[in-house]
Amino acid sequence: MGSMSGNFASLRFLLVRVLLFSILVILGRFAYVVTIAGESCSIGDFCFFSLPENFNFMIAGGGGGGRDGSSALLTDNADPLVIGSSRSDLYTSEDWIKTVQFYSSVFQDLITEGYVSANSKSLCIDTPTGADVSALKEIGVSDSVGIFKKALKPLVIKGEAHRIPFEDKTFDFVFSGGGRLDISRRAYDFASEIARILKPEGFAVVHVSSKDTYSFNSFVDLFNCCKIVRSKDIDVLLPSMPLIREYVLKKENKILEKELVDGDSYKKNCSVPGFKLSLVRNAEPLILEEPLKPWLTLKRNIQNIKYLPSMAEISFKHRYVYVDVGARSYGSSIGSWFKKQYPKQNKTFEVYAIEADQTFHEQYSSKKGVTLLPYAAWVRNETLFFEINKDPGKEKEEKGTRGMGRIQPVRSSGHFDGEVNQIQGFDFANWLKNTVSEKDFVVLKMDVEGTEFELIPKLFETGAICLIDEMFLECHYNRWQRCCPGQRSTKYEKTYSQCIELVSSLRQSGVLVHQWW
Repeated sequence: MGSMSGNFASLRFLLVRVLLFSILVILGRFAYVVTIAGESCSIGDFCFFSLPENFNFMIAGGGGGGRDGSSALLTDNADPLVIGSSRSDLYTSEDWIKTVQFYSSVFQDLITEGYVSANSKSLCIDTPTGADVSALKEIGVSDSVGIFKKALKPLVIKGEAHRIPFEDKTFDFVFSGGGRLDISRRAYDFASEIARILKPEGFAVVHVSSKDTYSFNSFVDLFNCCKIVRSKDIDVLLPSMPLIREYVLKKENKILEKELVDGDSYKKNCSVPGFKLSLVRNAEPLILEEPLKPWLTLKRNIQNIKYLPSMAEISFKHRYVYVDVGARSYGSSIGSWFKKQYPKQNKTFEVYAIEADQTFHEQYSSKKGVTLLPYAAWVRNETLFFEINKDPGKEKEEKGTRGMGRIQPVRSSGHFDGEVNQIQGFDFANWLKNTVSEKDFVVLKMDVEGTEFELIPKLFETGAICLIDEMFLECHYNRWQRCCPGQRSTKYEKTYSQCIELVSSLRQSGVLVHQWW
């Protein structure tokens, strides 16, 4: 009897453990579906509720809100799962209603103009709530869906703009609203994916907040598969983005094929784009008169610099690259200036440090995101002699200081005043053309102790100069010496007027160049 009672108790204990385990599995699955996977409970497994697929999300009537901007449209970057206390509250909120009404108005105009129809297979990209999808369905474009990093079914499925989960040439109409392209960290992939999934002769409509001519030309370069057929400004009444520009693009294979052919061989000579010249005209004026104390005047000039990102939007670029030619130590300009002071618009830059002086090489091994090229930038690939000069007026190098290095001709009977090492020079213009493209945003700082008079003409000759968006140039000349009043440096043969001619030629070519110290 005791044995049977013990067996029954063991069986009951086992059943209770199985039941508790099953409950934990169900709760775990539910938590994963709702909070991690971002799926709606309409997917089925272990879901306790679901919204019907034919639920009408368009609520009649506009409610309040008016035109005072107090009610924001749902085109912001907020996570849809934290807007309101529940999903049903989201679909009945005033913000949702205003947003759907706004997009309905946008799409009605596009239907009238023939860019989308009731038969168009449509995709809305990077849409947190799916308000644009709901608006399309409401006006009769039933075959519409949206993608976002978290799904919100039935309107939005899981997917990202830089990796859209659909086959090539799937959609007749693609829409990107809310200025999502402006804030994307992968704008190039964003645009490439739109081009990939759009059918030939299909239309893409993109809303952006940028309106300057520089960003417009960058935008055009992103979408080289398409031509812009129409653009207009739209008043959104959104505090964070009060005015947007709408671009309508049409995919045309002929344009794509032409760009591919041109990309095979970069032209040696490039024309001066007007939008770059307009930036140059707005730049700080050059210091035309030779300063008596250049070590002070040119250094103070940094306060007057008008950086390109302070005058234009740089969002629509493939990559962001900073090249420091003559970098010296990490703290000389990369760490002390570029990392801390250059306005990057929250973009992540690839950094290349070009420095031939081996004294500085070791410290770059611990710097993440910086690629060291331990060579001398030159006009061709060849072995050179690299001389480290002492500062004028100093008998010996002070502790913690290092003289400036410059390239010298092959040793003959010439006289060298400082330490001389044999180094490898490389064709800088050729390297630049193989490293960046016209779709990239490229910032260049050049401090090469007089070699700029050889390097810059080679950049012009090869057309590589057109790949540079902004340049900071220290031009070396027979300046007045700090140590010895009334005496000029004999280290360099060029004059200040020749430096001005060099800088002016860069600006005339459309390169936004600034005088460095």
